[in-house]
Amino acid sequence: MRAYVFTDASLKRYAGRFVWLSIEIDNPSSAKFISTFKSPGVPTFFVIDPKNEAVSTRYVGGFTVASLKKFLDDNGGKSQDDELTRADRLATQAKYDEAAKAYDESMAKLSKKSLRYGRAAEGFVFSLAMSQADVRCGERGLELARELAGSLSGANIASLALDCEAGLKAEERSAAAFDALEKIVRANVASKTLDLSGDDRSGYYISLIGAHDAMKDEAGAKALRQEWSAFLDREAAKAKTPEERQVYDAHRLTAYLELNEPAKAIPMLELTARQYPKDYNPHSRLSAAYRAMKMWNEAIFYSKKAIALSEGPRRITNYNGLVTGYLGKGDKAAAAATLKEAIAYADALPEGQRNANVIASLKKKLDGITPN
Repeated sequence: MRAYVFTDASLKRYAGRFVWLSIEIDNPSSAKFISTFKSPGVPTFFVIDPKNEAVSTRYVGGFTVASLKKFLDDNGGKSQDDELTRADRLATQAKYDEAAKAYDESMAKLSKKSLRYGRAAEGFVFSLAMSQADVRCGERGLELARELAGSLSGANIASLALDCEAGLKAEERSAAAFDALEKIVRANVASKTLDLSGDDRSGYYISLIGAHDAMKDEAGAKALRQEWSAFLDREAAKAKTPEERQVYDAHRLTAYLELNEPAKAIPMLELTARQYPKDYNPHSRLSAAYRAMKMWNEAIFYSKKAIALSEGPRRITNYNGLVTGYLGKGDKAAAAATLKEAIAYADALPEGQRNANVIASLKKKLDGITPN
């Protein structure tokens, strides 16, 4: 978004209606915001009424320039108080069971041709997925994907619903729904008419790969991974700026790792590290690639650089990478010392970033390598 969308000059016309605010979720200073406005992932977009700091609109996922304009025009910068707004607020509070019901109710009162209907449908299926109602997510998701066929909302819903079906046990899964959703998502990946970003298509590839993994179709999943990797390489090659190119680093690394080709990621990530020396991401990813290659000294080196450049929950992730590097090398003492440092850091994080489950996991790992 930052590289491909927010750089578009045509968005300047919204400056008088919206005050743009970007939140760095790993920065401890953002802890209060993210504890108030909960999100299951990034990117998540909120329109917040400055009078009462209440959520007017919430959307999880990315935009193209055109879809962002539609989103902003639909909201209009005005505070709304209806079923869809209530559903967004419930989702922001992570009350996904209640949010799903509110989104469903909002759809009944909206025109099926409206942007808000599509957004409510996405919120509904997403809330079902977050509340682990996978059977209903798959069934209703297929219905809505067909109803909204040809739209970005319909495409996103199909991908979400396929994820839900893939997450079910084989005996719980509807073979007909599974096959139908797989075909819809496959068609959306190749669509020339949908307004999709490279990130969108990459996300759909991930859903397809997960589906074939769930079917235990190793050959099909491998073929999709190869296709996905080639697609990402082409998209990165078309980038006009370093920022646009590095957008694809994370997914390209994942594709290389899943194809057991981690060495392919090294030149790409080294270039990003040179271009963005203060960004922890390329260093963290280099460590992951070297860990996959069992090159422990290199993995340790880059994990340390990533730790020094990161903060908040991301630093915990990088601590874990360093621990893996030390254990791979056989240095349990260094791994234990790193875990103790990570636990102290995680325990000191402010509310909103401090995660009791993460701390418990770190302690359990420490117990596993520390003699009684």
